[in-house]
Amino acid sequence: MADAVSELISAASRLRDGSQSIARRMMSEGVADLVYNPLNYAWAVHEEFIRRTGGNGAKCILLGMNPGPHGMGQMGIPFAATSVVRDLIGISGIAVAKPEVSHPKRPVHGLEHPKEEVSGTRLWGALEQRYGDIDKISQEVYIVNHCPLMILNGDRGTNVTPNNISGKAVDDLMDICDQHLREVVDALGARKVVGIGKYAEKRANSALHGYGLSIETCWHPSPASPLANRNGGADWRANISRVLP
Repeated sequence: MADAVSELISAASRLRDGSQSIARRMMSEGVADLVYNPLNYAWAVHEEFIRRTGGNGAKCILLGMNPGPHGMGQMGIPFAATSVVRDLIGISGIAVAKPEVSHPKRPVHGLEHPKEEVSGTRLWGALEQRYGDIDKISQEVYIVNHCPLMILNGDRGTNVTPNNISGKAVDDLMDICDQHLREVVDALGARKVVGIGKYAEKRANSALHGYGLSIETCWHPSPASPLANRNGGADWRANISRVLP
């Protein structure tokens, strides 16, 4: 599956470069106070993630929304968490740079980030429990975010999701994100996409209209979601198990 890996890396590099120029537009046009592009400053980690997980034959894509401040925003890996990246995915010792402009409340520590991302530990933990190690996980599923940008507003650096912003720059961003998703589907020969949350499902349905894929959804594992927390997380685990291969 070497061809799949090279195609995924090429697609991600196009998304990296295209979204970087749009990120600058979003800031200059007042869409957001600051926009981080982890595909830029954490590219080496992201590329290694693709090499480790993109060529093992998965035909199901788990689609996230966009980076969070303690996960991909730190490490460049969708639904990253410090211990998951180190112990399960097996990536360490790769330097992560800094965003072009940083928010004082949102410093980037890279692979040594001191706070665990709960969504990441929940998602990858469920996959590890179901399939085993990273090689077995990546034979079944490939994880990617629809949008690569982390969007911040205000003095606290509040994380803003793409469904809560609008404008021409955002429309252009969605276009290149949709195109990237199509390229990922083509590279993998994917047969199924699971939107992690309703927004990701909506973007998949829009981007992949006419592809003939199975598109489903599961609850987002965010600790801010009552559904994800119900019964100590057992209901969320049952919900995602329903749609996993």
